[in-house]
Amino acid sequence: MSNFHDGFQRQFSYLRLSVTDVCNYRCNYCLPDGYQCDDKHDNLSLTEIQTLAQVFANHGTRKIRITGGEPVIRKDLSDIIRVVKSTPGIEDVALTTNGYKLEEKVEFWFDAGLDGLNLSIDSLDPRVFQTITGHDRLKEILRGLDKAICLGFKRIKVNAVLLKSYNLQEFDTFLRWLKHMPISLRFIELMQTGDNGDYFQQNHVSGEDIKQRLLTQGWQLKKKGPLAGPAQEFEHPDYLGSMGLIMPYSKDFCNSCNRLRISSSGKLHTCLFGDGGYDLRSLIQHNDQAAIADEIQQQLLDKKASHYLQQGYSGSTHHLAMLGG
Repeated sequence: MSNFHDGFQRQFSYLRLSVTDVCNYRCNYCLPDGYQCDDKHDNLSLTEIQTLAQVFANHGTRKIRITGGEPVIRKDLSDIIRVVKSTPGIEDVALTTNGYKLEEKVEFWFDAGLDGLNLSIDSLDPRVFQTITGHDRLKEILRGLDKAICLGFKRIKVNAVLLKSYNLQEFDTFLRWLKHMPISLRFIELMQTGDNGDYFQQNHVSGEDIKQRLLTQGWQLKKKGPLAGPAQEFEHPDYLGSMGLIMPYSKDFCNSCNRLRISSSGKLHTCLFGDGGYDLRSLIQHNDQAAIADEIQQQLLDKKASHYLQQGYSGSTHHLAMLGG
């Protein structure tokens, strides 16, 4: 079977699968007023997730990242991980989480077959962390991180959205922390969405400026692996950990796009900042795998060359919790 591809010859080996759009945090760059329940939740079932994993695996997908909202809210998360990991052709299963119940649950996820963990930690200062997220949970999240390291995950990444008014002054603190942590620290450039225009103007930090800062301090750019995400990775001989920059406003950011997104309600999103999703739910419920694959491939032929985010366009993305980033 042929791999999913678009009209620009980009191949898609990476699926970001949202299992809920509910989030229990109130991060001021994403959901400052908390999650607003607009309608009844009709999340993909375990069987539907299995169907999707099979379809994508049959058409070139090798990595699936489970996202939310906050995926840990799903009580069957370990079962989801197990089903996805057992799908023939899927080589890598990762999870993006805000750290909710990490210390309590991480061993179950590891035993279910989870390969990689992405953990959001926007500040190492408990007061700043609480200001950004609305929760005083930094200490328990750091304990969970230590437990994950001890378990022996293949890959652990810590994500921090860089914010001029909040955590930018912690840049050197993060670097000192990374010196002795066997993780990849990812600084994410703040993205403008449909509801954060003023906040974006006040807090956006250029990823290119951070990149130049790293290069002047002796960091070297690493070569990307075939299943890598959008980050530019850097390493330094004096640091146990590595550094990644996710810079959606950088030139040619979309040229290497290798990922698709499925929402928690079964919609295909060919771009995080596209004009809406394509509803696959009825095909998924009937387990019509050939029809699902045909529809995905057809929609990919309409995928644009760029997200045009640098031109102030954010499509139908009102906040990042909609699709887990």
